[in-house]
Amino acid sequence: MRSTPLPSRHWDGSLFHVRRRRSLRLSSDSASRLLRCGQGDRCRDCGNRIEWYHSTNERPVRLHPHELPAEKVPPSCHWHVSSGVAHPAGDGSGWCRLPHAMVCPARDTNPAAPELTGLRRALAVNTRRLIDSGAFVPPPALPDTKASASTTCRPARPVVQLLYLRYLANHPVDEIQCVAQTRRRHRCTSPLLTHDTRAGVWTLLPSTTSHGQLPLPGEFMAVYSLTGLSYAEQLRWRAQRCPEHAAIPTAADVALAEWEPFDPLLHHEHIRTRLPTLARRRAPAGYGSKAPRADRAPHRGS
Repeated sequence: MRSTPLPSRHWDGSLFHVRRRRSLRLSSDSASRLLRCGQGDRCRDCGNRIEWYHSTNERPVRLHPHELPAEKVPPSCHWHVSSGVAHPAGDGSGWCRLPHAMVCPARDTNPAAPELTGLRRALAVNTRRLIDSGAFVPPPALPDTKASASTTCRPARPVVQLLYLRYLANHPVDEIQCVAQTRRRHRCTSPLLTHDTRAGVWTLLPSTTSHGQLPLPGEFMAVYSLTGLSYAEQLRWRAQRCPEHAAIPTAADVALAEWEPFDPLLHHEHIRTRLPTLARRRAPAGYGSKAPRADRAPHRGS
């Protein structure tokens, strides 16, 4: 039995043109591989798959890659994607998207809804499988704040100022990784800050908002300033490329730049009020006491 073929002409005798369906493809000479609405990635804390979207306020959002029944997700956590933009609300359907932070097994907080506990447990099992197979290496545990306060002061998410704007980085300054693609089609492992490039300067600046408001009263924050570098060097940092790939403009990107516009009202927990140092000097023995030191000569009048 044969299906009836489509007519080749209309009723008036004109040719019947059928448009061929074409899938969205990327040109081989394109300088970017990110021409899609959802950029797939893996969580740097648990290794599970996530999808990056830009929200309505132009901030990147990490969403769970699969849709979930809306009835199993709290209404305050409903997200939906429309035209490649993530919106923090439901679209009226029976399905919704969920922020990955709600079910990330690397976080200590448990999901608010008991229905999400099973999903979080499944992601934890997958994380263990990735670790056992060597496909994922968890980040080192942060040292105790009280124990390390006297020896180190290194912001995990520093505030960087470049091109007269402030951004919140996802990694320490010396661990910000290049997003360019190598010849083996992997992400470049080189950092942005190398021994051949000029480094920025840590400085204390007033905590100002991104909307032109007045600075917070009595609030100063540590900022890694790159305004002293050249314009081309600041563009390299903004594009998040190492010096080698910055000289190759045709190199593709395999990840989104991890800069997040800084807002002191939203990112108040990342504000540091003192400059980071590699090691803080301890007070010498007898410092601050009025008793004379043994190695010091006595006063002439004594």
